Amino acid sequence: MEKIDVAVIGGGPAGAATAIRAARLGAKVVVFEKGPHGRDKVCGDGLTPRAVGALNELDIDMADAHRIRGLRMIAGTTTRELDWPTTDRFPNHGAVWPRRRLDAALIDAAAAAGADIRFETEAFPILDGDRVLGVEARRTSDDRTVTGPSERFEAGLTVVAAGPPGQVARMLGATRVEGETFGLAIRTYAETPRHGDEHLEAMLSLKDENGTAVPGYGWMFPAGDGTVNIGVGALSTMKGFKKLNLNTMIESYRRVVEPDWELGPNLERPRAWRLPMSTQKRFGRGWVAVGDAAGLVNPMNGEGIDYGLESGMLAADLFVEDPATAPARYDELVGERFDAFLRTGRRFSFLIGHPWILRTGLKFSVSTESIANITLAVMGNLVDNTTPGAAGKVMWLADKGLGLADPILRRTRAAA
Repeated sequence: MEKIDVAVIGGGPAGAATAIRAARLGAKVVVFEKGPHGRDKVCGDGLTPRAVGALNELDIDMADAHRIRGLRMIAGTTTRELDWPTTDRFPNHGAVWPRRRLDAALIDAAAAAGADIRFETEAFPILDGDRVLGVEARRTSDDRTVTGPSERFEAGLTVVAAGPPGQVARMLGATRVEGETFGLAIRTYAETPRHGDEHLEAMLSLKDENGTAVPGYGWMFPAGDGTVNIGVGALSTMKGFKKLNLNTMIESYRRVVEPDWELGPNLERPRAWRLPMSTQKRFGRGWVAVGDAAGLVNPMNGEGIDYGLESGMLAADLFVEDPATAPARYDELVGERFDAFLRTGRRFSFLIGHPWILRTGLKFSVSTESIANITLAVMGNLVDNTTPGAAGKVMWLADKGLGLADPILRRTRAAA
């Protein structure tokens, strides 16, 4: 087997961030990406200030992205338009950057740093008991037909950055926690004269075709290139989730926003995707999972690009510092940084799965500017274990309170 330092399975933001950081620190890195260069990923394309901060740390040129000043939140008849706050941790702006271009910029930066990028290549962990020794890779065509012989790589660390749980996750026991929250979302693009708008728009008071309140939101993310990314997302805790028709829901939402945004026809068929929000394991001997593969998705907005970038950089830093302790240290530090907030979000999702609680909560979330600023911090992924001020205190109290209520919330969850 060829010996390398880091094998990365998946070339999205989390995998590319791992490769950029590790390669710049002198590690020998190979990235295995199933798609071609410039692959698309179904996503809302919105980047929080936290994500922009991570991209700045990676020294990624964002001239191709559309700068965003803040968030417009709509709940019923109330609209709050707020700018992202100025803090000493994150920049005061976000961005919209379609994934075809974002992912290409990141993987190109990884290649420039010295990582070996293998496109249209599937990779699977090589197991010795519960230890990952490296990966076995094989070239594939668009329909995943094997087109070449397998290659084996012995790696000091294998990084799983393959997105939502699949075959790799099943091999490692890193599958979703049964019964925990997950999300579904759908998006398309349309032309609009408001493509240069400097605020993301989130309609929080979303309903399905039967008029049932949906724990989720509809979004309009202006891309600055003549188009807007339009989509809707819902959490699995809602009443009737299994019967939810995403195509019907996005069409219904489109009719609501079409006049204000002067939308043209859809530029492509709406495409749906699944949002993982938990995992059984995110590390083991010789491996770690980063980004979506580690369940690092905010249940309250479906966003995970920023967490993917941060977790990828963290995994690389820890490996270069001490390969032997990197997996366990990674799990510990990711837990310290994100677990309380993400756990609170999952518990909160069970609460708002009840329509009458959801309706009341939505009115409260934008009822005053002070409360709306806390909602803004939560929706912008600006809250974690080090967040000061009102948002940090509210999330700390919510974690404690919802922890006590969690058994009741789960027993009384709305029928899916």
